[in-house]
Amino acid sequence: MKLQDLDILVTAPPAPGWGGRYWILVKLTTACGVTGWGECYAASVGPEAMRAVIGDVFARHMAGEDPANIELMFRRAYSAGFTQRPDLTVMGAFSGLEIACWDILGKALDRPVHALLGGRTNDRIRAYTYLYPDARHDLPAFWGDADAGAQVAADLADAGWTAVKVDPAGPYTIRGGHMPSLDDIATSVKFCAKIREAVGTRADILFGTHGQFSTAGALRLAKAIEPYDPLWYEEPVPPDNVAAMARVAGSTSIPIATGERLTTKAEFAPILRTGAAAILQPALGRVGGLNEARKIAAMAEVYNAQLAPHLYAGPVEWAANLHLATAIPNILMAETIQTPFHDALIHGTIRVERGFITLSDAPGLGIEVDEGLARAHPYTGDRLHLEMQEAPCDYTAPNLFGGGAPPERT
Repeated sequence: MKLQDLDILVTAPPAPGWGGRYWILVKLTTACGVTGWGECYAASVGPEAMRAVIGDVFARHMAGEDPANIELMFRRAYSAGFTQRPDLTVMGAFSGLEIACWDILGKALDRPVHALLGGRTNDRIRAYTYLYPDARHDLPAFWGDADAGAQVAADLADAGWTAVKVDPAGPYTIRGGHMPSLDDIATSVKFCAKIREAVGTRADILFGTHGQFSTAGALRLAKAIEPYDPLWYEEPVPPDNVAAMARVAGSTSIPIATGERLTTKAEFAPILRTGAAAILQPALGRVGGLNEARKIAAMAEVYNAQLAPHLYAGPVEWAANLHLATAIPNILMAETIQTPFHDALIHGTIRVERGFITLSDAPGLGIEVDEGLARAHPYTGDRLHLEMQEAPCDYTAPNLFGGGAPPERT
């Protein structure tokens, strides 16, 4: 087999829009007609710029190559331009293409991707979800309403989910780490208390932050929420400051999780080496793909750390995450997003049942991508997949984080 054709689809999920403003899907086809799907989780530049990067990475490093030569193609992309170092944009492009190669290989061999990664180690994968609003809730008020969050958490626990994620701690700003406001700390405590009261011991609380705090601020917030026993405290300081994250990890009883903004084993190794996190959250559409994620999982085994693959994207990356999770021994859980569009795009080929997922043995990624549906929802905006605010933290009024990037309401 030889890789021959590339198609790139930039799809905008309709309301409610969870998973970002757009998803970058790639379709590879071999000279003998086998197709594979991948997804690029890249947010540093706009989708049209990413189209050019993806096309360039494919043409330079992959076109005409055997899709089985994944390590060779990775080394080409990683070393391109005399770099040989992590590059978020290039690796984001390569990651989606690499996932598509695994899909091709599985289809050609009539085997699921997890069988090619070492086999079925786990029969079912524990899933978790954010607390998303439903028809009962008003936006944006929901994001600051602890009672509403607890209501959703209770519903999820009743449905069998054993872990729910909440993100009430204030703004993500371009200014780096800040001290949380007293209001943000109080809101975080209220959310944790209300959710713990609602779910009891039926579900873990996953406390989401995204690198917005100074080291001192992260420690201050950790102390405030510790009584509610969160399973993790996610990326409490900027992801490029490993020493600061290690200091936070060594000063709180809450396990630290990080990794969605990191790429390749080169950026995960210092996290493990310094004890900065016990839970790694690679985004497979950014980290270098399935082969690189498998290496990171193996490194994590040595340090007794676990993986919880990140997902704020579409269902193709979700499928890749789940194949990795099925194969590795140190999986903790996998993030999941359930919307009608996620489900329709892959024809319901992956299901969550009582908070757990069991993959079939269908070839490749085991999903059927509705290409017509993806093309029927093109992204026509000019904003990025996710964005951080320019204004600093407000210390006189509430800081309301708007829950990712749902479509703007008209």
